[in-house]
Amino acid sequence: MKLLQFGTSSPHGRSRHLGALVEGSADDGVIVDLSAAGRVVLARDGVSAAGLRALAPVLAPDTMLAFIQGGSHTRELAERGVEAVTVEGVEHDAFGAPTRYETADIVVLPAITEPPMLRDFMAFEKHLINVFPRLGREIPEEWYRRPVYYKANTAAIGAHRQDIAFPAYADRLDLEFEFAAILAADATDVSEDEAGRLVFGYTVYDDFSARAVQALEMTVGLGPAKGKDFHAAHVLGPVVVTADEVRDPYELAMTATVNGQTWTEGTSADMHWRFEQMIAYASQGEPLRAGEVFGSGTVGDGSGAEQDRWLESGDLVELTVEGIGTLRNRVVAGGEGKPPAQRR
Repeated sequence: MKLLQFGTSSPHGRSRHLGALVEGSADDGVIVDLSAAGRVVLARDGVSAAGLRALAPVLAPDTMLAFIQGGSHTRELAERGVEAVTVEGVEHDAFGAPTRYETADIVVLPAITEPPMLRDFMAFEKHLINVFPRLGREIPEEWYRRPVYYKANTAAIGAHRQDIAFPAYADRLDLEFEFAAILAADATDVSEDEAGRLVFGYTVYDDFSARAVQALEMTVGLGPAKGKDFHAAHVLGPVVVTADEVRDPYELAMTATVNGQTWTEGTSADMHWRFEQMIAYASQGEPLRAGEVFGSGTVGDGSGAEQDRWLESGDLVELTVEGIGTLRNRVVAGGEGKPPAQRR
């Protein structure tokens, strides 16, 4: 399934939904509202109106995190609901709510909001080969021994088509082209073999960075902090593709453009560290929780810092990962950014 969180507006206000993309893309496609479709199925199973109000928020939730936490129960109901809408043509649930939307009529929200943790790794050796000489350093030998990561602010997650504003303290903004895996279940002390079964799905990740501040912070031996964590800096989207639909996550073409000009032509095949290794390492003596996000780190040539190129106000950044989709954001001057609910 290709899942996405989205928002709609009505005379009664704004609503949040979780949907399955069944046609086209997040920019030009059709979405089944999984909550409404789930209520269709539950009603067919004999659940009363009062029961629908009680059960649907649990079995057919409107957030990605709750859907993942529901495990096979939410997935099974979603699949039945999609079939009812796409095959049988059911247009409304028992309360009259629509079961499907055109993407032109919705606002795409972050692929996942409020995940328990966002860990960002450094999996691509080429990125380090490109960056470390510019810093006057060699790649640390320890990088080849363990998949290191930093922890990001999960309240600073942005969405597809959202404007990304320069933070007030930054005059140099950069992209970092990654993709991410999302955990399907709680775990601790897992092996690499077990870790592969813990991946719920994949999404595109742009780890926007305020480079000058990041460089200063990291001279202390900690960070990055404000160099990474500012409003909407960690963009995830446009969809989450469930793991069963990705034939091989380590054979995906990764292409980035800025204003239509190619900046990056990479591949996930170049990952030195794989998600299974990252998950196994992070789980050592530590509980992991369903919904955690694991970033791949930057693909080779996937940042301006590797190329002496920097983002400017007005630049349109488009990151495409084969089989997942294209994540699109425009960079704007500080104070000009709008949340996705205000973008059409």
